Amino acid sequence: MPKLTPLENYKRALNGETPEYVPSMMDSGVMFGVPMSTDESLGLMIGGWPQGEVRYDIFGVPYVTEANIGLGALPQPGVFILDDITKWRDVIKRPAVIDEIDWDYCASVDIPKIDRETMLFQGGPAIGNGYFEMLASFMGFDNGLIACMEEPEEVKDLMNFLCDMNVEITKKFLYHYKPEGWFMADDIAHDRAPFISVELFLDIFEPVWRRSAAPVAEAGLHASHHNCGKLDEFIPYIIDMGFDSWNPAEPQNDLVAIQEKFPGQLLIQGGFAGNGPVCWPETTEEEIRAYTKQQLDTLAPRGSYAFGGFVMSTLGQEESMKRSGWIMDEFEKLRYSYYN
Repeated sequence: MPKLTPLENYKRALNGETPEYVPSMMDSGVMFGVPMSTDESLGLMIGGWPQGEVRYDIFGVPYVTEANIGLGALPQPGVFILDDITKWRDVIKRPAVIDEIDWDYCASVDIPKIDRETMLFQGGPAIGNGYFEMLASFMGFDNGLIACMEEPEEVKDLMNFLCDMNVEITKKFLYHYKPEGWFMADDIAHDRAPFISVELFLDIFEPVWRRSAAPVAEAGLHASHHNCGKLDEFIPYIIDMGFDSWNPAEPQNDLVAIQEKFPGQLLIQGGFAGNGPVCWPETTEEEIRAYTKQQLDTLAPRGSYAFGGFVMSTLGQEESMKRSGWIMDEFEKLRYSYYN
């Protein structure tokens, strides 16, 4: 029997120490996003509503859900609120809801619901999903990227306008909720490469990422970063800002090289291709179990790793749940065999 609880074991890995057994991303019960009463006020577009229904974020961007990504939310394709970056001040306004949040009330409702004995309480209050993602939601990927090249100063002004609000919300969240950590997301890469160059990142997006993370670093709290896709070259900057965990850390990144270059500095959460062969109709149970073992054998021995197996499939809920069951069963069989 293990001596450490799942949360204690997870925290050991998060602190750069060798865990007793391989932690899972789900072991700690990490609460990403904002506690519910505040989340409803900010209207974050996480998803979960019926496909075909349109909902709007606090800036008026329309969002829809997609069944193929688990009813996750994404901006309604082809519908943009900003077509000229130089006119952003006429379109993107400070949402009134930011000044209407009763933080004392929200904290009084939410904090009693948080079980800190089993949960690592990390919150990520924000006015949107991430700076690059918000730019794309306002203008579309192509027009947003063109704006970065043609009018970089205007994009910077918009990003700093958004960042001012995020920093304000984060400081209030840290004061009222006293969390153990903080969470920030911004997907700047796709499956094969980043959407932007390192040079453009350092010029436009890195400064607002760093400024957003600064109150958390000053408070000495854990900082978790979500970023999908292949972004190896951005990892040194993510660590330097104070982030000590990253999910879903997809395996098209050279995760072993990252573990070896930054030992004990960044917890790899995930390391699993949930949209790869595990969700192909022809993949067998034996192949799914073998892939699970392969990822554990590759990433667990070096530590700074929390397993995160999943299936993002169009095969239907029943089949997806069955395959997820194979993955987690194999993980449970193997997780105690990597550390002394």
